[in-house]
Amino acid sequence: MMEWYHYVLLVAVGFAVGFINTVAGGGSLLSLPTLIFLGLPPAVANGTNRVAIVIQTALATAGFKSKGVSTFPFNLYLGVAAFLGAILGAWIAIDINGETFNRILAMVMLAVVLIIVFKPKMRLEEMEERLKGKYLWLSLIVFFLFGIYGGFINAGLGFLMIFFMHYVNRMNLVRVNATKVAVVFIYMLSALAVFAFNDKVNWKLGLILAIGNGSGAWVASRYSVKKGDGFIKTFLVVVVIAMAVKLWFF
Repeated sequence: MMEWYHYVLLVAVGFAVGFINTVAGGGSLLSLPTLIFLGLPPAVANGTNRVAIVIQTALATAGFKSKGVSTFPFNLYLGVAAFLGAILGAWIAIDINGETFNRILAMVMLAVVLIIVFKPKMRLEEMEERLKGKYLWLSLIVFFLFGIYGGFINAGLGFLMIFFMHYVNRMNLVRVNATKVAVVFIYMLSALAVFAFNDKVNWKLGLILAIGNGSGAWVASRYSVKKGDGFIKTFLVVVVIAMAVKLWFF
């Protein structure tokens, strides 16, 4: 039985997840374990988390657009490529057993911690973007692969998208994040459809979590991506390590 404070916890976690996902990535490393710890089977937690992410990314995209930041049609191209990959990834996630899923998630969480700690510093000065020609085709291939992983777990994928678009497409971080949330919104629709078709979504908990996710995403998208970044990442490292250990050993 769910207690009232469990719903409060979901909204609070959702707000943090929505904010973290919008300014950086890895927020699902908090929401997925929370849903599992509240009693959902891993596959259902994975599907339920998608409900909140769809709403989160829709509001984040609207928030960026309200501030005049949009990368259309580049974000649409990448989104379609990832959409196709996510269908395959979601079907893989449906068939995996709970213990294997938990261990994969734990390894992903620890890998993301290493990325957060040891990643090279990103320079925020304006760069000439590379969004056409061979760089577009390379991006489509990579984002199809990203889509497979996104359909499977999605946790930590935001960091990979940020690194790729910043260093390969040479976009500044504001435009990277605006592109990222639009792409995730597009491919998450296909992943959610697969989970829902296989009855792996708890819609009630997903919509409650989405209240927090959407609120956090809207706030984050309308303010500087630099504010509070150091604190959020430090907090994320501590929590992710603790959750990864629990998922692996318990």
